[in-house]
Amino acid sequence: MAKTIFITGASRGFGRIWTEAFLRRGDNVVAAVRNPETLTELAEEFSLNLLVIKLDVTDRSESFKAIQTAKKHFGTIDVLINNAGFGHIGAIEELNEKDVRAQFETNVLGSLGTIQAVLPIMREQYSGHIIQLSSALGLNTISLMGLYSATKFAIEGLTETLAGEVRGFGINVTIVEPTGYSTDFFKATSLALSESIPVYDSIKKDFYDLNIVQNFGKPAATANAILSLVDSENPPLRLLLGKNAYSWTKQTYEERLKTWELWQDVAVAAHGQ
Repeated sequence: MAKTIFITGASRGFGRIWTEAFLRRGDNVVAAVRNPETLTELAEEFSLNLLVIKLDVTDRSESFKAIQTAKKHFGTIDVLINNAGFGHIGAIEELNEKDVRAQFETNVLGSLGTIQAVLPIMREQYSGHIIQLSSALGLNTISLMGLYSATKFAIEGLTETLAGEVRGFGINVTIVEPTGYSTDFFKATSLALSESIPVYDSIKKDFYDLNIVQNFGKPAATANAILSLVDSENPPLRLLLGKNAYSWTKQTYEERLKTWELWQDVAVAAHGQ
């Protein structure tokens, strides 16, 4: 049975790939994008199944309007995919307040707005699936990506909490955590850069050298995973994407557990009883 999917950031990258995958198998898609012209050809090909809405997710009131427009057009919203977001490269010392606010307003508050807008609809339906795009960097960290990781760590906590709150309303929640993929993430349209402090130049060289040789995943290969996730009767809370995501995250959590265990006596004594 065809579903209605509302997806943000649908003009390029994962969002565009997943939008086309849903459309080609017969689902209805509401594509929320900053520039509707990027989807003109797709809208002509799928005139009955695709609704393109202009949306800047940092505008909370517009997010609520977009959700209501989608509900009125298709009669339901079965799946919300929060995909809109962008990255940032810069050492922690290099970050300025403007950069920090911009990242959180898009990557965290932008997602929160569409979630809050769609929840009354899904509660009334007693069904729905909220899929939140996070990152392997919402579970792990690397130098120079601290601000981006901070937004993804925040959205992980927000979304995991949401899952427990809405389970009783028949709503599923999944956090999708991709590792490195050959999208346009590292292009100027998807990435902001801090003003450089020279002392961090060697770290940046290592960072960019690593990204040149890294075996990035193929974005198109994620489509079947997302289709399977949407079709699942019992979707997971978290879904890692990419062959390196699990081993990296496993190592990170093993190191954390080891440290916590070593300091357990101090932790227990700090309880005071």
